[in-house]
Amino acid sequence: MDSTSDSRRPPSRSGSGRPAAGRPSSRSTSGPSSSGRPSSGRPSERSSSERSSGDSSGPRSAASRPLNSSSDSPRSDRPRSDSPRSDRPRSDAPRGGRPDRPGATRPGISKTAGDRGGRAVTPRTPMGRSQDPTRFRPRIFEPVIPDEVTGEELEKSARAELLSLSADNAKVVARHLVCVSLFIDSDPDRAYLHGMAAAHHAGRLAVARESAGYAAYRAGKYEVALRELRAAHRISGDVSIWPVMADCERGLGRPEKALEMAGSAEVKKLEKPEEIEMRIVAAGARKDLGQLDAAVITLTCKDLKNESAEWAVRLRYAYADALESVGRREEAMEWFRKCAAIDVDEVTDAHDRSGD
Repeated sequence: MDSTSDSRRPPSRSGSGRPAAGRPSSRSTSGPSSSGRPSSGRPSERSSSERSSGDSSGPRSAASRPLNSSSDSPRSDRPRSDSPRSDRPRSDAPRGGRPDRPGATRPGISKTAGDRGGRAVTPRTPMGRSQDPTRFRPRIFEPVIPDEVTGEELEKSARAELLSLSADNAKVVARHLVCVSLFIDSDPDRAYLHGMAAAHHAGRLAVARESAGYAAYRAGKYEVALRELRAAHRISGDVSIWPVMADCERGLGRPEKALEMAGSAEVKKLEKPEEIEMRIVAAGARKDLGQLDAAVITLTCKDLKNESAEWAVRLRYAYADALESVGRREEAMEWFRKCAAIDVDEVTDAHDRSGD
């Protein structure tokens, strides 16, 4: 979910099984439901989510980057930013979120594009390319940016990445990225439109593609999210977005691919928050395949003793949920109680599920 989180990360979902979708939490991050399936924009939580964003820590997208604290412009109202990078995917998912999704909050009810105003933009045909209309990039909806958003709210490091753009274009992109952070929790669909607009104007910048990917993830548009995050990874080489990418594979009905990513060499490069998110996603993929006992084994680790890290709530919640799914109810109740004990912000429904 933290008004000064890294703008490159999406918020992660609390207690959910999804990566903190983290990055748009200022970098973000929606949480998975106990079913272990990716949150599709319905109430659930996998985070913080997201991206981690989460909570939801994955790569930092401008959306998840913290807004500049020195500015009086609108700042992201997310909880802390623990998305990949600055703070890792957080578990900021709504209560009752899905435990096997990266920590991203569930998408809220959003208005239609027409209700928000804006204009459709059709990219010009690149010189030397075929004039065949089918080869044009699809029209995008250019969402209206609130007048009070100046772009100066974006974290300095994120703004530095925009220096290769013209001054006017850099300002437009910065304002869209700020909007991703502002709306990713309250109106994921609106944040998605701003993320895609930013990627349209700055398609060669990792910060824009990553933010667009996190926003798409939080809106439940997994195919688009995977495409944008892969592009960001190719540009920057950042592996912190790996858990969110793996969860997108789950969302597309490819749990085997998610497990393949969980066993890849990139995972060894992850920092602890992303490593935990990857473990949670892998357990969710096992559940998707009906391998419930394997899901419990995947989540059984010494990190369950941790009571202070932001990811501790999500890990305990996912573990308790996995225990309940295999019929080990007494143990599950014990771990739901342990989760509730450290879930001071009540980002999960652990207290309700503990039976107390």
